[in-house]
Amino acid sequence: MGELNKSLGLGTRSQQRTSSKARIRTGSLKIQRLRENALAYTFLAPSLILFAVFMFYPMIKSVYLSLHSTDPAGNVADYVGLDNFTMLFSSGQFLQGIKVTLLFALLTVPVGILLALVLAALTHSKLRGMRIFQFAFSLPMVLSVGSSAVIWKFLFHPTLGMFNYVLSLLHINPVPWLTSPDWALFSVAIMTIWMNLGFNYIILSSGLQGIPDDMYESAKMDGAGPLVTFWRISMPLLSPTIFFVTVVSIIGAFQSFAQINILTKGGPVNSTNVFVYSIYQEAFVNFRFGTGSAQAIVLFAVILLLTMIQFKWVERKVHYQ
Repeated sequence: MGELNKSLGLGTRSQQRTSSKARIRTGSLKIQRLRENALAYTFLAPSLILFAVFMFYPMIKSVYLSLHSTDPAGNVADYVGLDNFTMLFSSGQFLQGIKVTLLFALLTVPVGILLALVLAALTHSKLRGMRIFQFAFSLPMVLSVGSSAVIWKFLFHPTLGMFNYVLSLLHINPVPWLTSPDWALFSVAIMTIWMNLGFNYIILSSGLQGIPDDMYESAKMDGAGPLVTFWRISMPLLSPTIFFVTVVSIIGAFQSFAQINILTKGGPVNSTNVFVYSIYQEAFVNFRFGTGSAQAIVLFAVILLLTMIQFKWVERKVHYQ
């Protein structure tokens, strides 16, 4: 019995030592995890501060202002609840802005992606001189929206513009590019397609270059032509890139502002008054920050809904390797 008790006592001390080591190890892991989290948050701190100042605070402030009315100086005057939203939907301003914005997105997004895809496919071959075309097609990306809009404003000029000069050489009457309600949105769409061409082209061209060459060689050995190869191999493998470009382009179309402000200022006859420009006019021209904030929140909800729909339905067509 004595030896048994002794052996039991040794077992108990051994278990105690093991338990003590486990506690020490657990404590060390916790300290190491705290240090790693502290280091991670230290690196994230600049981004979190920028997000807090320029994104989260304006969002919270917009929600606050959308529930209040403001005086002519822009100061908060009274709590009005959802009256700003009710006024927005009942005035028809919302439907008109959404209608113009949707039309603008339909004019710019499909054409812009298709044009960039065609150019990326044509310059995908490794022939001599293709670098020059790749540089030329990527060039719009380095220009700011403001600079591009000023250049295109001169091109669209009714008497001094290059476009009407070319039409006059063809004995075609000049086109009121920016002064006619029938042409203004179309003209802004042309400029926007050109402006987005650089980004779309670079992304799609990079996606094409990521497709393995042996797949093209196998298709060529099987007798597939260029169009069949592009449709059967390039398009399925490029679908994630096309989906990304589509989502980004639609969000960009709904947020277009600078080119419209410089080229048409929402006119003529509100034909180019997209939703973002309407928010700008309401908040910073008429100083009605309440209704302007309500419009901004509605726009956020519309973009969020469209993005969720794309991820819910369109992403099913995407082929991931």
